[in-house]
Amino acid sequence: MPIVVDFEKQRAAKGLTVAELADKIGITQANLFVLKSNRGKAIRFTTLEALCRALDCQPGDILQFKD
Repeated sequence: MPIVVDFEKQRAAKGLTVAELADKIGITQANLFVLKSNRGKAIRFTTLEALCRALDCQPGDILQFKD
């Protein structure tokens, strides 16, 4: 999959655990792990928005195109 979700740097910089981040954005830890491990087929804009708000970043900071 050429587009990956990579929010680990931002999560670590904020000092959040995966559980805390999942709680902040309103999804399960299991679903956050799917995003984190790039096993997801899609990401909802509402989830992307919640990630960006919780991590104080832009979508381009966590979405990457890998050729």
